[in-house]
Amino acid sequence: MTTALHDAQERTNLTGNNKFELLLFRLGEAQGTQSRELFGINVFKVREIMVMPTITAIANASAHVLGVANIRGQIIPVIDLPAAVGCVPKRGLSILMVTEYARTTQAFAVEEVDEIVRLEWSDVLAAEGHGGSLLTSIAKLDGDTDQSRLVQVLDVEQILRNVMPAAEDTITPASVGAAVSLPKGAIILAADDSPVARMMIEQGLNAMGTPFVMCKTGQEAWDRLQAMEAEANADGKTAQDKVALVLTDLEMPVMDGFTLTRNIKQDQRFKSIPVVIHSSLTGTANEAHVSAVGADAYVAKFVAAELAATIRQVLRH
Repeated sequence: MTTALHDAQERTNLTGNNKFELLLFRLGEAQGTQSRELFGINVFKVREIMVMPTITAIANASAHVLGVANIRGQIIPVIDLPAAVGCVPKRGLSILMVTEYARTTQAFAVEEVDEIVRLEWSDVLAAEGHGGSLLTSIAKLDGDTDQSRLVQVLDVEQILRNVMPAAEDTITPASVGAAVSLPKGAIILAADDSPVARMMIEQGLNAMGTPFVMCKTGQEAWDRLQAMEAEANADGKTAQDKVALVLTDLEMPVMDGFTLTRNIKQDQRFKSIPVVIHSSLTGTANEAHVSAVGADAYVAKFVAAELAATIRQVLRH
């Protein structure tokens, strides 16, 4: 087995244990300070890291797009990540991270790449409420200690939306097709850690005419599911009478979507509830692992009509 194949398989296996690998990098000094903070991105999103190639400036590009680069025959937009998050690089933008994210390929210019670290999702806390609108979470590198180094995990969905806003079609009942009908009193339980992703999911589910409960982490969704099962029992019903389907992201603090799915499918109380994975982590390795943990379907972010079609198909089975 080649080293690359072995590494990919080992990283995929981490997801079965609520673990992942984070690529650490620096963007320069934070505004108003001389501090060079650590930032992170899931290794699964990174296609390659390279020395900065020649960049071709594009006429009338948005403020934080440096231009495009010809990388292995593919023309890829290059985003000035320090500028996008408000940092000032003092050592130049010498490194390019090429990423595959939510059906798109783009590159981020950064000041420096540090290392890859292996973490448990339980060491990653939701960033909401801590003042960082471009973060999904904050990771503790050295465990639960007061001296632990902190890493800011960027909300790439929000950054891409800010830097390269797409000409999005309005999500309407007509655009998602026929309404999704659930049994009376049942809801879809959804989980995603990105505020912009939650907003788009909520718009899609509302257009489908589907009642839902939205959670910010896998742990929150798991706790909510157990609470709803207890309520169902008190009414002489089952969990599936309350929750028709679980819709979950993969990357989430505290508990990831892989672990949430495995917990549901290995629990006699919940295993009959269908689970749909809705993620920006694309690629055959991730899709194969989604199947291995027992998910009923996988759909890449974010096309509302495809999400609706997937939910309809799963509910019919």
